[in-house]
Amino acid sequence: MTYDKALELLMEYTETPGLQKHAYAVEAAMRAYARHFKADEERWAVTGLLHDFDYEKFPETHPYKGCELLRELGVEEDIVTAIMGHATYTGVPRESLMAKALFAVDELCGFITAVTLVRPNKSLGEVKVKSVKKKIKDKR
Repeated sequence: MTYDKALELLMEYTETPGLQKHAYAVEAAMRAYARHFKADEERWAVTGLLHDFDYEKFPETHPYKGCELLRELGVEEDIVTAIMGHATYTGVPRESLMAKALFAVDELCGFITAVTLVRPNKSLGEVKVKSVKKKIKDKR
């Protein structure tokens, strides 16, 4: 699936700005990890962008329903498997590097957003790495 088609799909199924921002954050992180691991950047970006695309319309069956739709659209199985694996309750093992990265990045992006939102100015640009690390230590 192309990035443009994935973006169309995200916009069709996801109306909430917060969930859209989360998708973009996970996409950006997945792109960065793809570059780091010398993997297919667009494929990893599409995976990040679509990992929660079905959540708003089908919260009770996420990510099962979304992955069913992706398969119907002919999306590559490694992308579908990575998306299934990001939800621990599916029982789908995270065997590929892309699947492992998606699982980690999804949680991390959500955590960084939470750290940002408790700050007075709520600006991601103002959040320092040491602030995120401190919150991670505090959470333990």
